[in-house]
Amino acid sequence: MTSTAQAPGPSTSPPRRRRRTTRSARPRNVAVALAAGVALIAGVVFALRDDGDGGGGGKDAARATAPAALPPDAISATSRPPRPGSPATATGEFITAKSSGAVIGRGSDPRRFKVMVEEGTGVDAKRAAAEISAILADKRGWTSDGKHSFQLVADGPSDFEVKIATPDTVDEICGAVGLDTHGEVNCDAGTQIMVNLKRWNTGSPEFSGPISGYRALIVNHEVGHRIGHGHETCPGKGKRAPVMMQQIYGLKGCAANEWPYSANGRYIEGPAVP
Repeated sequence: MTSTAQAPGPSTSPPRRRRRTTRSARPRNVAVALAAGVALIAGVVFALRDDGDGGGGGKDAARATAPAALPPDAISATSRPPRPGSPATATGEFITAKSSGAVIGRGSDPRRFKVMVEEGTGVDAKRAAAEISAILADKRGWTSDGKHSFQLVADGPSDFEVKIATPDTVDEICGAVGLDTHGEVNCDAGTQIMVNLKRWNTGSPEFSGPISGYRALIVNHEVGHRIGHGHETCPGKGKRAPVMMQQIYGLKGCAANEWPYSANGRYIEGPAVP
């Protein structure tokens, strides 16, 4: 770790002439003591530098070179680092949540879905399945119109799968259907809803709400594609952004929003994107 503090420069005042003294023993003793002190300090400094930069390793080295933690308000939304346990790549193998649930919504033909998590991401498949089910069951979600319904299943046939995966795996699967997710975004790849782990864990600079809200935006946007909705854009400055707007690329004057419907059942829409 380097320091921005500057060492003091030489004094600009003229040097003083020392008075001669006949008591030579005392200055000599003082000089010896000072030399010993300097040597001791130099040894400590050298030891710390060697631990930090010389490959000494171990817990003491990490402790000596670790920077001080920044206060929470020093980290902006745009510079927020990925949370621990958010790798860029993992195994490419998926674990299916061993969870199933009742039909969500009043639609006569429920869409069955599975929740799958890439091994090595640190995401608990069962918890993710519960969170995604709760998003789809919210009264502001896609079931608000009374036409759509969903059901979480653990096995057997399904209409689509929600897969939480590392950026590299998302890029690979989405790229296979011609979509460039460049390590950053999610996609709808056939029956697979690919959720980028980076977005699941850290949200987006364009979304100032809680991470649970951004996860709702991810799920609602991608499920919207599954049920036939295309992209929309901002309907006007100060209005809520449609959930089918690609909000991560900018809000264009709208306010961030994670739900397709308002609390009173009104569809939050905007002009279709060609």
